[in-house]
Amino acid sequence: VKGHSLVRSIDIIESKGKAKGIIINSKVANAGVGHVGVEDAAKVAETASSLLGCDPTEILTASTGVIGSRLPLDKMTAAIPSLVNGLSADEEAAHNAEYAMMTTDTVPKEVSAQIELTDGKTVTISGMAKGSGMIHPNLATMICVFTTDCGIESASLKKMLQKAVKYTFNRVSVDGDTSVCDMVTVFANGASGVSVEEGTEDYALVESALCKLSEDIARMLASDGEGATKFVEIEVHGAKDEKDAKLIVTSVARSPLCKTAFFGEDANIGRILTAVGYSGASFDPEKVDIRLSGLLMYKDGAAVNFDEEEASRLLAEHDLKVDITLYEGDAYDRMFTCDFSYDYVKINGDYRS
Repeated sequence: VKGHSLVRSIDIIESKGKAKGIIINSKVANAGVGHVGVEDAAKVAETASSLLGCDPTEILTASTGVIGSRLPLDKMTAAIPSLVNGLSADEEAAHNAEYAMMTTDTVPKEVSAQIELTDGKTVTISGMAKGSGMIHPNLATMICVFTTDCGIESASLKKMLQKAVKYTFNRVSVDGDTSVCDMVTVFANGASGVSVEEGTEDYALVESALCKLSEDIARMLASDGEGATKFVEIEVHGAKDEKDAKLIVTSVARSPLCKTAFFGEDANIGRILTAVGYSGASFDPEKVDIRLSGLLMYKDGAAVNFDEEEASRLLAEHDLKVDITLYEGDAYDRMFTCDFSYDYVKINGDYRS
């Protein structure tokens, strides 16, 4: 199930591969309202494009918020002229855009990097995102926009972005739920006068930077999960294959019992082992090792005596890490997640009100 603003953008990207801008709204997801949702998104883009002097199909649309409500077209179209007039390369304008698309986010999520290429010239990549709840692969209720002044062909840029999201945005799970508004997009305008081609060292440098910035934002998304008090990174080593590795990290990240144990700072390693067990992965439970923030708690399929005070100290930290080793092969994977707190229920119990 996809939102109408998103479907419109997908159609444009798949048919053209290019766009000149994007207009994003929060509060209303523009989803589940029927064909009028497509028409409303097109109207928003048409209003913006008429002021920007481009074709409506050159403006992407993205919406996030409550499902089942129509976009408030009168309010939105009335506001667009001031948005166009406010376009600027200043940092303040970028910050304003970031804050405008936040929903239950508690902190802005922004990144930027300059990349020095082999000839000494530099290009810049910057990104901003929103997302706090209903986040689970693939992407879910998050919107991220990257911009770069590097020149690059659309097909090459698509490959670069696909590689960047695989182990970053598609490895974030806040609550195991997904929604209708997911989008990660990157705009390259060539304003720096520097272009890179696929297969070159410069391309690899830009790709590496995009992957790193994507990971930075992915970590921010998990850390700012609705009601979260902990950031949790889950790693699995020695899985039989990539499929099993992904099954395991996803299972642990999605487990309410594991997530509530993280919140309660309870070293209940049995919950992690159980989540590994029901993941569907193939492994020998007599060979499993589990460490929590470096502290060995389970070895060769059996719980070990560990220092409870040290465990309490580690679990009191904001950043936690779960390491699971299976000794079945060479496959590895990871997932970023957070804990479940009382506030998660409060936030989602009265979301619409």
